[in-house]
Amino acid sequence: MTSRRDFLSQPAPENYVAGLGRGATGFTTRSDLGPARDGPSDDQIKEALAKRAQQLGLAPEGGKKEKDDEEGGGGDDERYQDPDNEVGLFAGGLYDKDDEEADKIWEWVDERMDRRKRQREEREQAERDEYERNNPKIQQQFTDLKRALSTVSDDEWANLPEVGDLTGKNRRSKQALRQRFYAVPDSVLAAARDSTEMGAMVADDGGASSASGSDGTMTNFAEIGAARDKVLKSRLDQASRSGNGDAANGSSTSIDPQGYITSLNKMAMPESATQVGDINRVRELLQSVVKTNPNNALGWIAAARLEELAGKIGAARKTIDQGCERCPKSEDAWLENIRLNHDSNNAKIIARRAIEANNRSVRLWVEAMRLEHIPNNKKRVIRQALDHIPESEALWKEAVNLEENPDDAKLMLAKATELIPLSVDLWLALARLETPENAQKVLNRARKACPTSHEIWIAAARLQEQLGQATKVNVIKRGVQVLVKEQAMPKREEWIAEAETCEEDGATVTCENIIRETLGWGLDEDDDRKDTWMEDARGSVNRGKYETARAIYAYALRVFVNSKTLWNAAADLERNHGTKDSLWQVLEKAVEACPKSEDLWMLLAKEKWQSGEVDGARLVLKRAFNQNPNNEDIWLSAVKLESENGNAEQARKLLEVAREQAPTDRVWTKSVVFERVHGDTDTALDLTLQALQLFPAAAKLWMLKGQIYEDLGKVGLAREAYSTGVKAVPRSVPLWLLYARLEEKSGLAVKARSVLDRARLAVPKSPELWCESVRLERRSGNLAQAKSLMARALQEVPKSGLLYVEQIWHLEARTQRKPRSLEAIKKVDNDPALFVGVARLFWAERKLDKAQSWFERALALDAARGDTWAWYYRFLCQHGTEEKRAEVVAKCVGNEPRYGEVWPAVAKKPANAQKSVEEILKLVAEEIDQ
Repeated sequence: MTSRRDFLSQPAPENYVAGLGRGATGFTTRSDLGPARDGPSDDQIKEALAKRAQQLGLAPEGGKKEKDDEEGGGGDDERYQDPDNEVGLFAGGLYDKDDEEADKIWEWVDERMDRRKRQREEREQAERDEYERNNPKIQQQFTDLKRALSTVSDDEWANLPEVGDLTGKNRRSKQALRQRFYAVPDSVLAAARDSTEMGAMVADDGGASSASGSDGTMTNFAEIGAARDKVLKSRLDQASRSGNGDAANGSSTSIDPQGYITSLNKMAMPESATQVGDINRVRELLQSVVKTNPNNALGWIAAARLEELAGKIGAARKTIDQGCERCPKSEDAWLENIRLNHDSNNAKIIARRAIEANNRSVRLWVEAMRLEHIPNNKKRVIRQALDHIPESEALWKEAVNLEENPDDAKLMLAKATELIPLSVDLWLALARLETPENAQKVLNRARKACPTSHEIWIAAARLQEQLGQATKVNVIKRGVQVLVKEQAMPKREEWIAEAETCEEDGATVTCENIIRETLGWGLDEDDDRKDTWMEDARGSVNRGKYETARAIYAYALRVFVNSKTLWNAAADLERNHGTKDSLWQVLEKAVEACPKSEDLWMLLAKEKWQSGEVDGARLVLKRAFNQNPNNEDIWLSAVKLESENGNAEQARKLLEVAREQAPTDRVWTKSVVFERVHGDTDTALDLTLQALQLFPAAAKLWMLKGQIYEDLGKVGLAREAYSTGVKAVPRSVPLWLLYARLEEKSGLAVKARSVLDRARLAVPKSPELWCESVRLERRSGNLAQAKSLMARALQEVPKSGLLYVEQIWHLEARTQRKPRSLEAIKKVDNDPALFVGVARLFWAERKLDKAQSWFERALALDAARGDTWAWYYRFLCQHGTEEKRAEVVAKCVGNEPRYGEVWPAVAKKPANAQKSVEEILKLVAEEIDQ
């Protein structure tokens, strides 16, 4: 049990009055009309309040009441703030410590809320001010303009134009009204005629003449013309009398008949009259500039050029003369003054004044020299300039250029190099004028004077090359060492530029030495040096500097001796811009450096064979066999060499040996093709059957088997071959196409459709199979089904240019072809088939230049696509020149195209096996579908 008392047993709080808090100080019962209990009296309440106020340290109620009375009626507000001055319900309550604590808490809460409210209001006000500052109202934006209206005078206000309706409709109607012309009444013409008549000269009878129809109802055009002629005559007479000639007879005139038109051209403004106001405004602005800052020469120059532009050359000269007086130390002002007076006799005087004010100005001395026309006077002026400015390199150069005698020029340069030893150009000019022996001495002195100049070292190397001693002394190597020591080594790009300059001047040995000694400067082994050097070489080739490119390749191949890419690039350079011997030499070095590279061996053999060196090509292939035994590429190259040179038996023997020593599917395929081309179909079929036993997954062998049966007319066996082939090699798209086309040629379109459906399941993303399906439906007359298939195809393969070309040319209306092609170009990036299709569109619209441009873009994108060459050649046959056709054929032969839709089918026909690329091109151009 606890010792705490229950609630009813506890003593009552101090000053507790039961029922006082709820106002129940007394009650009346039905039987007792008097109060059951009297509450505290007023005196008791006052006494309790006074006691409580004394305990809390508050002023007594009486003093507070007096104070309120003195302040004049503020008792109500203070009453509610004083806890001891309660009325009504809490009149009898006591203010204890709990009440005080609650009041303090609520006071703290109120202060906190007030502070938060004040901060929120300040933040909102700042945001509001920021928003109003960034987004001012219209009336605020025009506040300064409204304020400026106070300075507008009454006249300016009255001259303001009225606001008009400037909408497009009303503006066009007003322009139409302005352009509408009305017939002028006869009265207006008569009045105009009478207003220009002169009474003393118009009438021949001495009096003023009047028209018969003075009321203006009748028009006498003869009289109007006569009046106009007489007025013009009177004005010409007046002009003749005002001339400088014989005024008595009236024959003289102030107009020069010969230069009349010329003077009119000079008087005409170069611009329209609307710029006159602009010139006036700029003139006022520049006048303000020169008045505000008269010592600014640029303002005077601008003002003078403005007057020159306005055609007032006199005002321009006057303005710039004032500028020279204000700014006597300004070279630009004096030069502008000389330029404006260049055609007058004052130019030399102005130049003299300018030099007197600026005797250290090189530009003014040079301009004064150019004003002279006699060589001796030019020399005199330039020598006076050198007396004032002996350290000016530009003046010495001008003086040397004026000398016609080389000996005098050498003397001038010798003196110049003594005075200006750091001028590289002067040293080099002196070395060029000296003999080779003296030039060496001059360059030695120049190297000592300018140890950081690489131009002097290059000049010394070129001098050694000129003397034939370039191989004995490597001047560039010594120069690089000195420049590195002096920390004045130029960048690698600058050295390449210097090498190209030497090549342009014919110093090829110096060019090679520069590349050899400086190409690796600034490149570490971690850098991609091979790509960097190849890019440098390509840049030199593009600029036509082939010796520099050759030297870059030579240096790169010394570092990357086993790089096939570099050897091929060097060989391409020699093939395109070198000689046959140089190409063979590069390829011989290539096969020695890369003996296991069959590509380089075959390239060398091909070059030998194309040059007519058949025995040399055989020897190269023999060497290649020794280095690469049983290599199928070399075997097949040897077979091709013998076959194309008419040695069919030798080629057949080589193929037999190759099938034994290098039994690959490619060797067997070439053997079958060889026998088929030479007409031995049975042997070709037998080889095909043997090869399929060894290589059942070789798609080309299955295709050859089917094609041989087709040539023999055995459609059933061909169908069986293709059917078996697609089961063995289900991913071969050409095999599926041959199978479907066989069924279509046999008249079984349904079977062909089924074959293509199976093919698309096996190879779902093949644009060729989708395109063939669309073409099958189109050839069968099912255009709606073709369009449906095309929609599905573009969803499966959205980046195929082949599908877009098929859709544009065969499934779209003529009016929709160009919009569809534009959509295709946006979706498909860099597709040569699509580019050819766009070129054909322009061709059909007779926009030949655009068509040719698109054909060339397609060729630049992929030069190995034979169909593009065929289309371009067909286009040129109709709209090109003979030279252009020959150029295209030569480029096609050089690129040797290999694939396309029509090209392989034509090139691989047995009848076309021995034909050249040019002949194949013409055949494809004839066969290709327009």
